[in-house]
Amino acid sequence: MKASTTHLALPFFDEAHRALGEQLAAWTPAQQVDESDDRRACKEWVRLLGNAGWLRYCVPASAGGAMEKLDSRALVILRETLAFHSPLADFAFAMQGLGSGAITLAGTPTQQAAYLPAVARGDKIAAFALSEPDAGSDAGAMTTSADAVDGGWALDGSKTWISNGDIADFYVTFAKTDREAGTRGITAFIVDASTPGLDSSEHIAVMAPHPLATLKFAHCRVPDSAQLGALNGGFKLAMQTLDIFRASVAAAALGMARRALFEAVRFSRERKMFGQTLADFQLTQAKIGEMAALIDAAALLTYRAAWLRDDSEASGAGKRVTAEAAMAKMTATENAQRVIDMALQMHGGLGVKVGTKVESLYRDIRSLRIYEGATEVQQLIIGKAVLQS
Repeated sequence: MKASTTHLALPFFDEAHRALGEQLAAWTPAQQVDESDDRRACKEWVRLLGNAGWLRYCVPASAGGAMEKLDSRALVILRETLAFHSPLADFAFAMQGLGSGAITLAGTPTQQAAYLPAVARGDKIAAFALSEPDAGSDAGAMTTSADAVDGGWALDGSKTWISNGDIADFYVTFAKTDREAGTRGITAFIVDASTPGLDSSEHIAVMAPHPLATLKFAHCRVPDSAQLGALNGGFKLAMQTLDIFRASVAAAALGMARRALFEAVRFSRERKMFGQTLADFQLTQAKIGEMAALIDAAALLTYRAAWLRDDSEASGAGKRVTAEAAMAKMTATENAQRVIDMALQMHGGLGVKVGTKVESLYRDIRSLRIYEGATEVQQLIIGKAVLQS
């Protein structure tokens, strides 16, 4: 089953993006991974994505990447296509980018050489450790601290909801280096998984299985060379990283919504009812029409956000597209939830049977409305931007 690529004809994309989309759409259906064990499956997906060269889009050309710089439109195409086939494959790809993104943006040449080529090959699994038990949307409330010690830093505290927790080879970790300064007192560090004082063994089970864990730091010592970016510049770095990848979250939701529509169309054409197919009923046609419109509306916002970010980078303007990315993330995830719910309803009893595609999509989509900024946070971002314009 090949994902549709008709949307690649839109003017947001160039020929390189269209070629990428066509190649990936042909590659994904041939990949078969047993996803009954999410941790093993994610490792397998990283291996496959690395061997095929797709992870090269997570890093710049200077570190073995496929493009000169991180390209938001390429990330959108990759995540949308992978999520259509397997949300877990999308997760594995996305975390390689998000987990290493801060190193791409602010790493020293030595740091970039040590981590980014390995991320692109799939030799190292990356993770991004920002959230805490009492500091999710409010990053300034984090309590994990980093104190200067002889030759480096000692980290103490905990992080939770960490994707790739306990399978990652390194964690880009954000900690308070000035406890009284709120978001202005946060610094980023690269913490290797083998560092003494780091415990990642506490796994978190969720409704759509993904490798998540709580990280515990107990006088976890890292060298000075582990500091990533400017002292007390960690919050800005985290937000810059999320700006790049927020539109790609919208793309993942798009991929899931497109798959739900595909399943709904296929089922409605095959299901016999009252001497005709389900697709012959006007109510079915109306629902499918609504689903298609919701997907296209979200797609346009998603592609716009990615194009604006890439255009800003290419022109050297450096303009942040936070509000546009927030619109895309909010609309795509909320619309995908509605589309998948309608597809499940159309399947009737089969929709809630464990093992059917719409049932797993129903569980997979729910977390996208929360992570990397819940819908309510996106609403605040957009509202503030409108009021300040």
